[in-house]
Amino acid sequence: MDESSKVGIIGSGSWATAIAKMLFNNVTSINWYFRDKSHIDDFKRYRHNPNYLTSVEFNPDKIFFSDDINEVVRESDILILAIPSAFIKSALEHLTEPLHDKFIVSAIKGLVPDENLIIGQYFTQKYDVPTESIGVISGPCHAEEVALERLSYLTIACQDIKRARLFASFLKTPYIMTTISDDIYGTEYAAVLKNIMAVASGICHGLGYGDNFQAVLISNGIQEMKRFVDTVHPITRDIKSSAYLGDLLVTAYSQFSRNRMFGTMIGKGYSVKYAQMEMLMIAEGYYAVKSIHEINDKYKVNMPITEAVYNIIYDKISPAMEIRLLTEHLR
Repeated sequence: MDESSKVGIIGSGSWATAIAKMLFNNVTSINWYFRDKSHIDDFKRYRHNPNYLTSVEFNPDKIFFSDDINEVVRESDILILAIPSAFIKSALEHLTEPLHDKFIVSAIKGLVPDENLIIGQYFTQKYDVPTESIGVISGPCHAEEVALERLSYLTIACQDIKRARLFASFLKTPYIMTTISDDIYGTEYAAVLKNIMAVASGICHGLGYGDNFQAVLISNGIQEMKRFVDTVHPITRDIKSSAYLGDLLVTAYSQFSRNRMFGTMIGKGYSVKYAQMEMLMIAEGYYAVKSIHEINDKYKVNMPITEAVYNIIYDKISPAMEIRLLTEHLR
């Protein structure tokens, strides 16, 4: 991996589009996998992603598009995965190209369903990708603000700090500041947990709880996050840094947060199925809370917010009743 490495993107949603926009400040071309060939044709015709961040224009001549994932993998040294975690297995089901010699970067904010593994663990175990060849992109950073070129910050985590620094240089722009970390486990788990906390925040908003309570909820949320990541991967980390606390805050409070939106609908009485249909986007927190609930059967970390969200979404407990019980556990 060096400055001349060829970059491929797996995924065609808003975050994949935002990452492509950042990359074009520093690379001359990218390889880009779209599952649907008609979307590729529309992209080439209109010079933007037909479904996401349509205000962002691209030069299609500088993009090698393909609806064959093996073609994109074959042509790339670095692969950025930017698809919902719920679809990771189906997206890779036709993959035959080896990945062990690629640098794999997770831009996914979730766990692999059924496996209950963070993305880095999954690629290490299933595709023999060395741990030092795994990278993680962490926020706080919404795709919509990247499109608007509003100043944002990213943390790039990799156990090989030289690789983290090099990849960070690929994403740095006048409106994107980057920093690096070696905490691939903590940043990935934090990205999962912040979505659960954002669902909780949305539920409380939907129920009519105000700003005072939201502040207490999220301050307890960062403590819950710290307890979990320190138990699962006990290293020295500053939970107050932007990759953890910052990403939690923006996901819990922002108008662009799909997890908060999903939670708000649940708090207002919508069913899970109806909320998902209305949003037309994936709320990672829905899948994440089930996985973390199951993982925590082993670790037994005190996680009252996570358990409250699980009880509401999967056990169908009344949101008003469950959040009322949760208030007794918050300080």
